[in-house]
Amino acid sequence: MWDAEWRERTWEQLHAPWDLIVIGGGITGAGILREATRFGLRTLLVERADFTSGTSSRSSKLVHGGLRYLKNGQIRMTYESVRERENLLHTGRGLVYPLGFLMPSYKNDKIPGWIFHAGLILYDLLAFKWAHQRYPAQDMQDRWPFLRQEGLICGYRYFDAHTDDARLVLRIIQEAVMDGGTALNYARVEDLLRRNTGEVCGIVLRDQDPACSERVVEIEAPVVINATGAWADEMRNMIGGHRRLRQLRGSHLVFPTKKVPLSRAISFWHPHDQRPVFIYPWERTIIVGTTDVDHEENLHSEPCISAVEAEYLMVAARYAFPPLDLNLKDVLSTFAGVRAVVDTGKEDPSKESREHVIWQEDGLVTVTGGKLTTFRVMAQDALRAIRHLLPGHPPLNRKHRMLEDPPLEALLDIDLDAPDRLRLLGRYGMHAPEVVAASERGELESIGDTHALWAELRWAARSEAVLHLDDLLMRRQRLGIVAPKGGIPWLEKIRTITQSELGWDDSRWQQEAEAYTQLWHQCYSLQSE
Repeated sequence: MWDAEWRERTWEQLHAPWDLIVIGGGITGAGILREATRFGLRTLLVERADFTSGTSSRSSKLVHGGLRYLKNGQIRMTYESVRERENLLHTGRGLVYPLGFLMPSYKNDKIPGWIFHAGLILYDLLAFKWAHQRYPAQDMQDRWPFLRQEGLICGYRYFDAHTDDARLVLRIIQEAVMDGGTALNYARVEDLLRRNTGEVCGIVLRDQDPACSERVVEIEAPVVINATGAWADEMRNMIGGHRRLRQLRGSHLVFPTKKVPLSRAISFWHPHDQRPVFIYPWERTIIVGTTDVDHEENLHSEPCISAVEAEYLMVAARYAFPPLDLNLKDVLSTFAGVRAVVDTGKEDPSKESREHVIWQEDGLVTVTGGKLTTFRVMAQDALRAIRHLLPGHPPLNRKHRMLEDPPLEALLDIDLDAPDRLRLLGRYGMHAPEVVAASERGELESIGDTHALWAELRWAARSEAVLHLDDLLMRRQRLGIVAPKGGIPWLEKIRTITQSELGWDDSRWQQEAEAYTQLWHQCYSLQSE
């Protein structure tokens, strides 16, 4: 799809007329690009670094209906979330999976179990399905003996979903490109073009490929959308906008499944501050999350978990599972993401609203806030807000599928188990047969104990806009999170599969391998090894 010449071709085409420029290659920008192409708009998406390199590859991976928003009376937000969750479960099979949750209820909980039960009834009604269940204490003890038993009253089962957030974003972008959109990573907006009236009318774009760093181009469009998430205020500063956002960090610990034998998620109140925390299975690992603290570091540095956050999550894990005797040495990896919320000055960051907002300032349209699950709602709201600036186009259609139907029959003869075939179809959509066709002998085998196949590395290196090694190992594949030591012990084998596909000489490979190793130890590991 994005072959060796695609970047050069794309840069040569940037002078073409555009209806819309989207700045930001995360879930918000991807959703806008997808909806805009369906709307018939000639749309260009640009991303300063790699697609999904910001918050959208560092989320908690949950596609959830926002159960906790019910206690704040945010019925509409919860309704939108559960409907979008159900749509994603329906159209994103193999990429979006149902996830069972268990909420144990204890004597000293912040919210009594009966209130939580009432919330679950409303939650299911909003989704038009009855899926929750109450377990008495004895059933909880019999089914989950490693769970904390002291003070246990009962438990509640309910359902949400989970996904590979980075692959979800990439598939949305790819389907938009197949439908006529254009997307370019490692392309930084240096400035905004403005008319004599002061209205924004385009961008000044610089190539971030080290080999082409002098390449700068001016691109005009009637509408420019700022979908840069936690970085949205930086873009607004270019037109003199004052600070309106608060950057919050959510950090996570990742354990191997052999240390935490979970088949479903556990949700409970943290014993220190009664915040909701989750422990859940994802890609053959167990994730503990999440924190919610002000992020005061440089936004252009890789976010990392702090020692305080690590201990906070470790306390939660030990509290939930006393018999497992967990400690920080058991941690496989960590990751942290920074999300933006509208700053209302609340002392507790968790009390800030997660609803999305749309601002129009001097022609620049900013879309920020919100959450992974409701990306399509955000995109459609943004396009509706600019509808008057783009006359002559048909009205939005909200009834289309969120993701295109992949060719289910195309992989029936492949020597893979049915779940593995479904996973390939979910992650790669229409390109799944090409992933298999590109594989060489032995490459349809799993990488270690992960779900990933060696063939996926080859395909990503060849066709998925990889410019650096961390693009490949952190986002196209998630080895940086799910593999021992971030996959560093496998770098030589990865090199034999991908170096020629990437077109790197030995010097470039060595440079990329060293940079990746340093990045993983600094930002994805609790301690250097």
